[in-house]
Amino acid sequence: MKAEDVRTKSEDELKEQLLDLRKESLNLRFQAISGQLENTARVRDVRRNIGRIKTILNERRRAAVLAS
Repeated sequence: MKAEDVRTKSEDELKEQLLDLRKESLNLRFQAISGQLENTARVRDVRRNIGRIKTILNERRRAAVLAS
């Protein structure tokens, strides 16, 4: 996922996607602990995608505060 793709989504879509990514992160951690995790790079991708979404949401919140 690229930042450009994230910026085109609405705030509700981003919040929903953030929730899904957090659930996936939890599942990946459980898989890693139990030794069932095959794609270890996915953990890094999910973590970075969460960061991208949170960054975009915070940018939008700051812009809204400054605009008002």
